[in-house]
Amino acid sequence: MHDIDTTPPDATLREGASSSPGTEDDEPQAQDTPGASEVPGTTDAREALDTPDVPSATTRAGNRNPEVSWPVRLYRRSVPVRLRRAVVARTSPAARARAKRWFTTVPSPGDALGRIRAAHAVRRHPDLFRGPDRSLRMAGGAPRAVLVTPDPTPLGARNANAARVREALDAAGVDHFSVRGRRDTSAVVAVAVAAADRARAHRALARACADAPGYVTAVEAGERLRRTAPGFRAATWRAVAEADVIRLTWYHGDPEGRLVLGPKYGCDVEFWAAGEETGDTLTAPRHNRTAEVVPRTDDPVEVSETLFTALASPARPLPPVRTRKEFARPAPEDVRFPVDAVYTWVDGHDPDWLARRAETAGHAYHEEAANAARYASHDELRHSLRSLHLYAPWLRTIHLVTDRQVPSWLDTDVPGLRIVDHTEIFSDPGLLPTFNSHAIESQLHHIEGLSEHFLYFNDDVFLGRPTRPQDFFHANGLTQFFPSPALIPPGAPNERDVPVSAAGKNNRALIEEMSSTVIGHKMKHTPHALRRSVLYEIEERFPEQHRATASRRFRSLDDLSVVSSLHHYYAFLTARAVPGQLRYAYLDISDPVVGVRLDRLLARRDRTVFCLNDTVSGEEDVEAQRALLTPFLEAYFPVPGPYERGAVSGRAWIGREAGAGAGPVDGPADGPAHRQAVGPEADGTAHGRAA
Repeated sequence: MHDIDTTPPDATLREGASSSPGTEDDEPQAQDTPGASEVPGTTDAREALDTPDVPSATTRAGNRNPEVSWPVRLYRRSVPVRLRRAVVARTSPAARARAKRWFTTVPSPGDALGRIRAAHAVRRHPDLFRGPDRSLRMAGGAPRAVLVTPDPTPLGARNANAARVREALDAAGVDHFSVRGRRDTSAVVAVAVAAADRARAHRALARACADAPGYVTAVEAGERLRRTAPGFRAATWRAVAEADVIRLTWYHGDPEGRLVLGPKYGCDVEFWAAGEETGDTLTAPRHNRTAEVVPRTDDPVEVSETLFTALASPARPLPPVRTRKEFARPAPEDVRFPVDAVYTWVDGHDPDWLARRAETAGHAYHEEAANAARYASHDELRHSLRSLHLYAPWLRTIHLVTDRQVPSWLDTDVPGLRIVDHTEIFSDPGLLPTFNSHAIESQLHHIEGLSEHFLYFNDDVFLGRPTRPQDFFHANGLTQFFPSPALIPPGAPNERDVPVSAAGKNNRALIEEMSSTVIGHKMKHTPHALRRSVLYEIEERFPEQHRATASRRFRSLDDLSVVSSLHHYYAFLTARAVPGQLRYAYLDISDPVVGVRLDRLLARRDRTVFCLNDTVSGEEDVEAQRALLTPFLEAYFPVPGPYERGAVSGRAWIGREAGAGAGPVDGPADGPAHRQAVGPEADGTAHGRAA
C-alpha cells in the first residue's frame, strides 16, 4: 500500500472536475468520452480515432449493463443537463438504479436491425463468415467478420493489419513505405501514386479484404473516420475512390467472443501526390511526425517496425519494414531506454506467512494497516498483469516482489517475468521478516537487473487503455508524477494519522530540511514512475531515516513513503521529475454506489489508469465486494495473459505476419449480449499488502 489519493471518488473520476456524491448516477459525463455522442450503427455515424477500445454491453454479473442500454443513452443525449440534475435531486439512487435495470429489458431496435443485417451478411458471403479462424460478431450495431486468435492484443492487431496491407501491395508490385504517423495504435503505409497506381492499390487491397474479411473507411480531416464498410464489396471501393487516406481493418477477437479489436488498430494507407512542378517529390496528404515531402526516387531502407509505434518494446524488436531515410531514425520524443515494472505482493492467507507474522513482535500503530480489506483477494494481481499485457507491451521485464510466495496460477517460466524474494533486496537479513510495505518499498532499487527507469504498481492499480512510455517518462529521462488534490495534514505525525498522512508528514520534514520548501500534496494511486539512481541517492542522503524505515517490521508513525511520494518531490527539486497529467479514476469499493461507477467505467473505458481500493471494510464485507469486483475484472480483462498457467502467450503474435494468429474455435453467428460491443465501433489467489 502506498500514499493513495483520499479525495472522495466522485472528485477523482474525471481530471480537473468533481461532482457531488448524489449526482454521479445521472451526470452527463458521457460527453467527455470520445465518440460517446454518436449513434451506433447509423449510416452517418463518425468514429473518433481514440474511441475506447472494448466497450462492454454487460454488467459486472454478466447481465446487460444498464449504463449502455439504448434508453439511457437516448435520455442522456436528448434531455438537457439542468433537467437531468433536477431528476437526480428528486429521486433516490435506488430508484434510478431500478429504472436503469428495467431499461435493459426494453428491446433495442438497433439490436434487432443488427440481427437482420447479420443474417443477410451470412447469406450473401457465407465463406467469409465461417471457418475455424472466423466468427461473426456485432460491433456498433453492425455485423463484423472477426479473425479469431487465442490472445488478441492491441499491438498484435495493429501489426497484423499493417502486415496484411504490405503483403497485398507487395504482391501487386505497388511501391510503398512506412510513415511515422501521429498515433501509436494504428500503422501508416504510404503509397507513391499516379492515378493508375491508386486504382491498382485499391484492387490489391480489395483482394486482401476478400481473402480474409477486411473493412475499409475513409479518414477525413480532423482524423475522423467515415462509416466502416466491408472491403469485400465493390460499392465500398467506389465510395472511397477519391479519398487520400483510407483505413484498412481486420477485426480481431478471442475465441470466446469477449474481446474485439477494431478500427482503432487498423492500418492507414496514404496516397502521396507527385510534385506539381517537376514531379520529383512526393507530398503527404496530411500531417505526420517527421516529413511531409520526400524525394520520389530515393532508395528505400529497412528498419524495425518498433520505430513506428511506442507500443512496442525496444527489448523485443518487431520485424523490419520498408521506409524512407526521413523516417528511419528515432525522433527526440522517442523513449529509447528500457522500462521495467515492479509489483509488491503478499498472500495474506498463507498459513506460513501468518505464522511468521504471529511470531514477530510488534504491531501496526493504526487499525487501517491491519484491516481485513488489505488481505482480501479479488484476484487483482492476475487482472492487473492482464492490463499490462494488453496496454503496456512496451515494458521489458516485470518483477514480482514477494515473501517466499508465488501465486498458484502464475507461470514463473514465462520470459519477461521475475520472482524476487525479500531476501534478495534487503542487504541486512536481520531486518526480515518484515510486514511493513514502506520498508519493502524502500528496498526496491536493490532488485538485481532492474532497469534505471521503472514503474511501481500495487496490485489494485490497472491500466484501462493503451499507454506509451511517454505517459510516465520523458525521452530525456525525466519521470512524471501525479499529485492528488488531497493535502498532507498540518503538524507533526500523531496516532490519529492514517499511514499515508504520517509518512507524508515525515517526507515533508526531510524535503523542508534539504530545500526550505514545504510540500503539501499527496500522490494519486497510479503507477509510480521511478529512477533507480534517485532511490540510491535518497538512501545515501538520508541514511538514518531510510534505514529506520527499512528496519520497522510494521508500519510506524516515523516511516517514510519512499517510492510513492518522497522520490517524486526529491527528483523534482533536483531537476529529474516533473508533474504530469493522466486520465485516472479512484474507486473506493466500500462506497455504496460503487456498482454504478464500475458499470460506467466498464462501458466507457476512458481512463488510462484506475484504482480499486479499500481500507475500511471488515471481513463481513469481503464476499459482497468480491461479487462486484470479480465479474467486473473478468469483463474488463477477459482474456488470460501469458503469465497465467495454461494461457497461450501473445508475445509471438505481437510481431506475427498477416494470416497468422487465428485460433481454433469458431464463434457463433450471433452471440449473447457480452459479445456485442457498444460505441461507434468495437475496438476496442489471495492477495494483500504488507501492513
